[in-house]
Amino acid sequence: MNSLQILRPVTLVSACCLLSLAAFGAGSKADQYPVDQNAVIMAAKRLAAAPFAPTSGTLPAGLDTLRADQYRDIHFADTASIWRTDPLHFRLGLLPAGFYFKSPVTISLVDKGVSHSVATAPDMFELGPSVPTQFSRTALPLSGFSLSAKPASSRKVWDEFIRFQGASYFRALAEGQIYGLSARGLAVNTAEPVGEEFPAFTQFWIEKPLPNVTSIVVHALLDSPSVSGAYRFTIQPGSDTIVDVDATLFARTPLRALGIAPLTSMFLYDETDRLRRDDYRTEVHDSDGLQITTASGEPLWRPLANPAQLQISAFTTEAPQGFGLVQRSRSPQDFQDLYSQYERRPSVWVEPKSDWGPGAVELVEIPSSRETNDNITAFWRPTDVVVPGKPWHFAYRLTWTAQPKSPKGMGRVLATRVGNSSVGNRRVYMIDFTGAGEKVEGLRLDLGASAGKISNLSIASNPSIHGFRVGFELAPNNADVIELRLRVLLNDKPVTETWLYRWTAS
Repeated sequence: MNSLQILRPVTLVSACCLLSLAAFGAGSKADQYPVDQNAVIMAAKRLAAAPFAPTSGTLPAGLDTLRADQYRDIHFADTASIWRTDPLHFRLGLLPAGFYFKSPVTISLVDKGVSHSVATAPDMFELGPSVPTQFSRTALPLSGFSLSAKPASSRKVWDEFIRFQGASYFRALAEGQIYGLSARGLAVNTAEPVGEEFPAFTQFWIEKPLPNVTSIVVHALLDSPSVSGAYRFTIQPGSDTIVDVDATLFARTPLRALGIAPLTSMFLYDETDRLRRDDYRTEVHDSDGLQITTASGEPLWRPLANPAQLQISAFTTEAPQGFGLVQRSRSPQDFQDLYSQYERRPSVWVEPKSDWGPGAVELVEIPSSRETNDNITAFWRPTDVVVPGKPWHFAYRLTWTAQPKSPKGMGRVLATRVGNSSVGNRRVYMIDFTGAGEKVEGLRLDLGASAGKISNLSIASNPSIHGFRVGFELAPNNADVIELRLRVLLNDKPVTETWLYRWTAS
C-alpha cells in the first residue's frame, strides 16, 4: 500500500491552547513511572521470554470499516496540539486508529525521565462531513503520531516532518518535500515462502525536549510472534532530516531472514519499460533506483524495475558504507503529474553505525499494476541467525534527503532508457551520466553481461545535461536473465559510478 494515497500530510497550525497532562489521563500516580532506553530494553526482554500475545484493544464499532475518504476526513485538532504553549522546537500530533490502522498503540510523554500515558478525548479530533456523527462523542484510540517543527524559511508555519503509523512503519521529510517511501523498524521473512511477518510498534515514549534543543528522542517497543525489540530514535529535522536508530532485538524463535533498516517504496514504470503502460504520465514512482556505496568505496546504481515476476537481488558481502532508495528524477517534466508531484518525494540513505557482520543488501521487486501498492523493498540481510536467549544490537542512521552525496568528481547515472532495436531481437540501452564533465576523449567503457551478446558500444558528449551518454545493444539470444554491469574509465580508473541492470525475458 502506498499510504500517501490514503493519508495526506497534516500540518499542525497554531491555534488556541495546549491541553494539560491531566487531560491526557496523566493524573494518576499509577500512570507515572520512570522511562529510559534501558527500561525499554528490559521490557522487550520480558516480552520475548513469554509467548506472543497480540495487542489487545477493540476499536469502536464502525471505525475499522471507514472508507479511505472518511478516514482522511478525521484531523487532530490544532487546539489539542501537544506542547502548543511551550517554547519548544516541536509540536506533537496524534493519529486516530481506523481504516487500515486497526491495532491501537499506547503513546506516553516523558518529562524529566517520568512517563505519563496519553488518553484521548472526543474534542481532540475534528471530523469532516463524511465521518459518521457517532464518532464525535467517542474518545478515539490511537494508531500513531506525527511531529512538526518550523522550517528555517518560516517563523510562523509548523510543518510535519515525521510520522509513525502502522506496524513498524514511519515516514519522514526533508524541507520542501512531500511524503513518499517509508522506513520500517524491522523486516521478517520478506519474500520468503513461509510468508512475511510484520512486527509492530505497540508502545511509544516521546521525550519532551528542552527549550532550544533541535532534536527529539522517541522510544518504541516492538513485538511480533518471532521477535521483540527496543528502539531509540533520535530525530533531527532540517534541510535534511536525520533519524539515528539504536535497536536491541530479542528473538522468540531463530531469525534466519531478517531485514535491517528496511525501506519500502513504489515503482510502477519509467523510461526503461513503457510496453505495458497506457498512461499520460511519462514516469510513475516514489523511487527510481537503489544506490549503494560498498565497503571498499565503490558507488553502485541499480535502476528499479516493476517485473512480470517477483525478483530478489543481493549486493555486496560486507556491510556497505551506505545504501538507499533514491529518487533522481527531480523535474515536474519527468512525471507530468501535477497532483502526485513525484519529483518532491524524498530519498533515504542508510549508514551503519555498528558492526552489522556479514550479509548482503537485498532488493525485492514485486510485480504491481497500481501506484497505490508499495512493491519495492530494500534492506540489509545478515548472514548470521539471530537466536533466542541473548540480545542482538544494531544501529544506523537514516538521512531523508533529495539526493545522497556522491563522491566528488564521480559521474552518476541521470537516466536509463531502454527500447527495441530496429535490427533483430535486440534491446537498445542509453545511459546518461552527469557530474564527470562532458569531454569523452580518452574515456573507455567497462561493460559486461552474464549472457547474451553486446554490440554497437558508443559514448558521446551530451551538452544538454553537461554530461555524456553511453549506448549499446544487447542480443539476449536464449537467455532468461542477464545481469549487466557498466562503468566508464579514464586511464583505467573509474570516473562514474557502476551501473547495474537486470534484463529478463518476461
